[in-house]
Amino acid sequence: MPVHYRNTDVEGLNVFYREAGDPSEPTVVLLHGAPTSSFMFRNLIPMLEGRFHVIAPDLIGYGHSAAPSVEEFQYDFDSLTRYVDGLLEQLGVQRYAIYVQDYGAPVGWRLALNHPERISAIITQNGNGYEDGFDDAFWGPVWDFNANPTPEKAAAIGEVLGLEAMKWQYTHGVPDPSVVSPDGWTQDFALISRPGVLDAHVALLGKYTTNRDLYPRLHEYFRDSQVPLLAVWGKNDLIFIHPGATAFARDLPNAEIHLLDGGHFLLESHLQEAGGLILDFLSRALSTRVFQA
Repeated sequence: MPVHYRNTDVEGLNVFYREAGDPSEPTVVLLHGAPTSSFMFRNLIPMLEGRFHVIAPDLIGYGHSAAPSVEEFQYDFDSLTRYVDGLLEQLGVQRYAIYVQDYGAPVGWRLALNHPERISAIITQNGNGYEDGFDDAFWGPVWDFNANPTPEKAAAIGEVLGLEAMKWQYTHGVPDPSVVSPDGWTQDFALISRPGVLDAHVALLGKYTTNRDLYPRLHEYFRDSQVPLLAVWGKNDLIFIHPGATAFARDLPNAEIHLLDGGHFLLESHLQEAGGLILDFLSRALSTRVFQA
């Protein structure tokens, strides 16, 4: 079945999304991280579309979705979530599993907290939900910027969105970096280099502590719902470290946790291994799940 590349208007802004599979099958929503887009799922979608209905949006400010200036748009994670939620409402999707990675996690967590009855299962691929997952070396400057967002600190934070820093995000922790295509980071850099887009991404990093504030509610949701969860994690990631994966078992004792020998963007280096785990998990979770209200 073909992958469709669609655009739609949500609250006056263009939202780009990839869609594949039969809409009568269980829906899986793929939520990308930063600084990438739904392009990160280009190789996973063909693995899923034969069994599932797949939707992979670009968040506002990313990929081919609208990227209004910081003067025109409030860049925070509540706003990003609102547009994903609006897209799903427009498409009539009322029940779905989520795959979350990096920034996709705080968006997915908000969807789950806002509509717990809609979430059939969760796959988290280096998508953090616990304090255990933060590496101080990477996140210390971000916390400092969140607490005191001066122009000088904003400029320093912006350096993590340069071309070499993006390449590092893709290749660090990968035993053989030659298996990682440069297409990912070169496309990300080209899109983030558009006028005003870098400012939007820096603004979002300046709001990251709002995600930490959600964690107590998120953990309560996990305990109450016992939603099926697969954590498939690049154990060598220096952004979201692997204790963040094992932490899910505190609130979800039946969570399936797999630490693979990769980094932050696991689909770039371990597609077959991660994809096999994802297919097996979704096939079981979505065929037997009865939601616990």
